[in-house]
Amino acid sequence: MLPMEVPQSHLGPSVLLLLQLLLPPTSAFFPNIWSLLAAPGSITHQDLTEEAALNVTLQLFLEQPPPGRPPLRLEDFLGRTLLADDLFAAYFGPGSPSRRFRAALGEVSRANAAQDFLPTSRNDPDLHFDAERLDQGRAQLVGALRETLVATRALDHTLARQRLGAALHALQDFYSHSNWVELGEQQPHPHLLWPRQELQNLAQVADPTCSDCEALSCPGNWLGFTLLTSGYFGTHLPKPPGKCSHGGHFDLSSSQPPRGGINKDSTSPGFSPHHMLHLQAAKLALLASIQAFGLLRSRLGDRDFSRLLDITPASSLSFVLDTTGSMGEEINAAKIQARHIVEQRRGSPMEPIHYVLVPFHDPGFGPVFTTSDPDSFWQQLNEIHALGGGDEPEMCLSALQLALLHTPPLSDIFVFTDASPKDAFLTNQVESLTQERRCRVTFLVTEDTSRVQGRARREILSPLRFEPYKAVALASGGEVIFTKDQHIGDVAAIVGDSMAALVTLPLDPPFVVPGRPLVFSVDGLLQKITVRIHGDISSFWIKNPAGVSQNQKEGTGPLGHTHRFGQFWMVTMHDPPQTGTWEIQVTAVDSPGVRVQAQTSLDFLFHFGISMEDGPHPGLYPLTQPVAGLQTQLLVEVTGLGSQANPGDPQPHFSHVILRGVPDGAELGRVPLEPVGPPERGLLAASLPPTLLSTPRPFSLELIGQDGAGRRLHRAAPQPSTVVPVLLELTAPSGFLAPGSKVPLSLRIGSFSGPQDLDLRTSVNPSFSLTSNLSRAHLELNESVWGRLWLEVPDSAALDSVVMVTVTAAGREDSPVPPTHAFLRLLVLAPAPQDQLATPTGSSDPTLTTATPAFSPFTLVTQGRAGAGLAGSPWWGTVGGLLLLRGLASW
Repeated sequence: MLPMEVPQSHLGPSVLLLLQLLLPPTSAFFPNIWSLLAAPGSITHQDLTEEAALNVTLQLFLEQPPPGRPPLRLEDFLGRTLLADDLFAAYFGPGSPSRRFRAALGEVSRANAAQDFLPTSRNDPDLHFDAERLDQGRAQLVGALRETLVATRALDHTLARQRLGAALHALQDFYSHSNWVELGEQQPHPHLLWPRQELQNLAQVADPTCSDCEALSCPGNWLGFTLLTSGYFGTHLPKPPGKCSHGGHFDLSSSQPPRGGINKDSTSPGFSPHHMLHLQAAKLALLASIQAFGLLRSRLGDRDFSRLLDITPASSLSFVLDTTGSMGEEINAAKIQARHIVEQRRGSPMEPIHYVLVPFHDPGFGPVFTTSDPDSFWQQLNEIHALGGGDEPEMCLSALQLALLHTPPLSDIFVFTDASPKDAFLTNQVESLTQERRCRVTFLVTEDTSRVQGRARREILSPLRFEPYKAVALASGGEVIFTKDQHIGDVAAIVGDSMAALVTLPLDPPFVVPGRPLVFSVDGLLQKITVRIHGDISSFWIKNPAGVSQNQKEGTGPLGHTHRFGQFWMVTMHDPPQTGTWEIQVTAVDSPGVRVQAQTSLDFLFHFGISMEDGPHPGLYPLTQPVAGLQTQLLVEVTGLGSQANPGDPQPHFSHVILRGVPDGAELGRVPLEPVGPPERGLLAASLPPTLLSTPRPFSLELIGQDGAGRRLHRAAPQPSTVVPVLLELTAPSGFLAPGSKVPLSLRIGSFSGPQDLDLRTSVNPSFSLTSNLSRAHLELNESVWGRLWLEVPDSAALDSVVMVTVTAAGREDSPVPPTHAFLRLLVLAPAPQDQLATPTGSSDPTLTTATPAFSPFTLVTQGRAGAGLAGSPWWGTVGGLLLLRGLASW
């Protein structure tokens, strides 16, 4: 993690002890960990962001004892690197998954890094505190924090994390790009987060700031004045005579006198002329990031702040309900399951943190109801009744799309219906949205061709009418379960089971092949294994590694307990399950569904990116999905590494990933993994060659390794990914949408696998006016085209609301190119009052305060220039595993 040099005059004896115990080795202000290939030993934006979030999370845990568990003790974290898995195990209990929290941190970190790569932000000096645009940079910073607050309160946490990442990037850049460190400052700027406070002593355009420096390292080029300045980058704003440059390989302005630069982004003199001050800049950037998180916590309160960062092991509860007249049993089943989940988990760590409900029928769907209050959700759900009448099909996919826009990532969505979709044209877009949101969709369909009561049939219905549901379920990692009215209440119990932090175990082959058993592996970190089988089943048996088998007979057998509800079987295995290779043999008509799930905290997240070497900084540009023909990097983040039974055992080791085609299950390739950073962080990287991703198609990822004893570990990603045929990049200028405004959006389309003839479609939710200068595009190999869109926001647009813009690039009628989608979330907001983020209500001093209970025993003292600023603010935190504490008794 991050080593820090803290002036000993600011630390009491207990802190000096912590310094000795917790001083960690150097890890990695470049965008993300990929940047370390260019500048090893540097501190990145990713490190600073995640370190600050972990500090605030530990503070929250210490101040808010967990219900039903003993309070956390600070001494339990001494001598250890601060890790999300350890925090969750200590607070929520052993084995509590930190996957959602780490995914939320990843969203913030990737949004932070993207500021250096997106065309609308990479060269904007206001977003990086460049070119002496310090007042403008502070306005952008405060604005992004305000947008974070509004989006969080609107329950759009994805947008909130994107704006938080942008805010933290600017804030951290201030300490690397300005001369605050060169001025000898030891604490963060006291007024940077407060728009009511003027930034003092700013260099003017006629003030020379740097001398000429021909070398890579320029320790003496700053002229030593007392004015605040920052370096110029590139040629976007011409550098006036005598001004400092940013400096480094990619800065064109640094070749103009005065040459050199003052940035402290890395430890490399080739990129950072003031590399010798990198650690001091990183220390201040980290402390400032902690302050920014504290500001958000004070404004949001602990409950909403925890939702912003998903500081919980729990999932969300999201229902999409058909409300036509024939759906009485299904609606009642949904109510029963929701009530059971709310009552069973209320007050526990697994209580859902977000509730979403979207009804639909024909021709209508919605409105969407979102809340964080279980009682409000239950009241809203309880008011839904079968409406009577209706004919098949219904607007199911439109309702599901609405639910996806409002459901947090890594969630399960459950669709209750007995009708096929009327809006099947949305199938591909909904598939893409499930993968962009990484949400799993399960359809509970009570289709019964013999039933006519309550549902009119206008025409003979095709037996393929449910194929769109199957396509969406496959793309999202979910399933379609057909059942009858009399069984829906029992089958709907899978709602609660699916929210219990389960992993799906990969099957070989992935679907039933007549006469061939399905094989899956069980390791010592799995428990509570369940097997679900549904369809027109003649018989099945399950066999453990010792050869003991159990068939479809209901009741308790040698391996577990079997329940049957019509054509749906669930087998719950006895704990602990025997480790090794298990088999399932199914005899059935058509294609039965088989799924094996288990509880475990050992899981993984994964992300794709492109190595960028021609931007302001080297790093990894994040991708939602890999692009055909591009050299793509895969980053794997293993969660739950500390979950082994004996903490002293060797850590699990993961050697490679397997890519498999979907749905056929054919192995596409094996790619070795290389560890990145300290092993306890569980970060692994792989380079996916273009030949492996040459054809647009879906694929699944499987992670292969061994536990500490050398036994095989096998995990599968919850949902497939898709190789998309073109790079589709949709971006907007920084800031929010104001009612009555017309906003330009930028679109880039690139092809890296061959010539493409594409048609472009756009949509907006809600239905604002959107025009484009590009409706068709022809691209040759390795060619890109750019377009411009104009979004008109009406005067009547609701304030504090979210707008989703979608652009689809699809092959023309004679082209087999599958569609590619780009999604952009924007916030409608009124212009902010100047003191929106300045002084807390009832306070006359612009001091950063946090929602800290009166019994909080710690204060971190931070001092601004001339002793003014944040002294005595209730705060404490860790710096790269280094706790900066000040006992109140010592003051």
